[in-house]
Amino acid sequence: MSAVTAMREAKRAAAVVGADPVSALAHDVAEGLAAHPKRLPTKYHYDTLGSQLFEAIELPWYTITRGERALLERHAAAIMSEVGPAGALVELGSGSGAKLSVLLSALAPGEGSPCVHLVDISAAALELSALTLSKHAAVTVVAHQSTYETGLQRALDQRHGPGAALILFLGSNIGNLSPEDARRFLQDIHTRCRPGDRLLLGADLVKPEPDLLLAYDDPLGVTAAFNKNVLARLNRDLDADFDLGQFDHRVVWNADASRVESYLESQVEQVVCLTGAGCCVRFAEGERIWTESSYKYEPGTLIEMGEWAGFVRQAQWIETDSQFALTLFHVPH
Repeated sequence: MSAVTAMREAKRAAAVVGADPVSALAHDVAEGLAAHPKRLPTKYHYDTLGSQLFEAIELPWYTITRGERALLERHAAAIMSEVGPAGALVELGSGSGAKLSVLLSALAPGEGSPCVHLVDISAAALELSALTLSKHAAVTVVAHQSTYETGLQRALDQRHGPGAALILFLGSNIGNLSPEDARRFLQDIHTRCRPGDRLLLGADLVKPEPDLLLAYDDPLGVTAAFNKNVLARLNRDLDADFDLGQFDHRVVWNADASRVESYLESQVEQVVCLTGAGCCVRFAEGERIWTESSYKYEPGTLIEMGEWAGFVRQAQWIETDSQFALTLFHVPH
């Protein structure tokens, strides 16, 4: 499948996945802003501009991407050693496709390529990934614009023959889930797998507080722009009247919960109306909207989580400069 075809497939998926995404957005936002504390689901950051801003976060202070890429380049052969042409590669949260491209480059010329399935709720991310992977001429790309669970099931249902699947959950996306939800999510992946399938999990590790805060509140303001863009999306998609200049990006390290918390803080007392969600919301001066939690892990905790879900650890690699871990699990026969 060419990159153009892959993009068409991504756009076609947008028409059939989710009966009314705007209604879902309106429901989730109205519910989140009525909660205490106020919150917005992280997934709504990833519209077209949000996806582009997220890719731009690859900055000197944000070491996740750099550390993970170094590990992928160093261990690509070992990661891909059991992925044959009859197998499937499934990336949950495709991003730009750059990490998957590193792994595909480790395949020997002429040995054939597995079918690649990209799963993301962002059409922009799927299109960008398809373009990135178009340089691998022999690769067939199938795009699934959906939730991780739905996309993974569709991808695994479409494989033919006995080839094993390699499921990629990279970029420390696991950190966006609470530890309890992360365990359940890994268990859900395991229940959809068959013996011989493997999971590659990328996760950011605990590091000094100043390093964490700098990574999520960089001096160039890219992470702040990424966070505040969700308000611009609500203005556009829900006819809201957020004044972005009256909300500031705030980041806190919660050591007890082992997570970085991102907020949007109202600088004044104000009322914001969201016509498309059928509500108006009052903010006190200094009141915050909780927009993201980024959990950080110890290496042993990652192994324990995977084993609790039913996987068996195959290997774990740690990039010491960035304190990032890749853990490879498999489903035993």
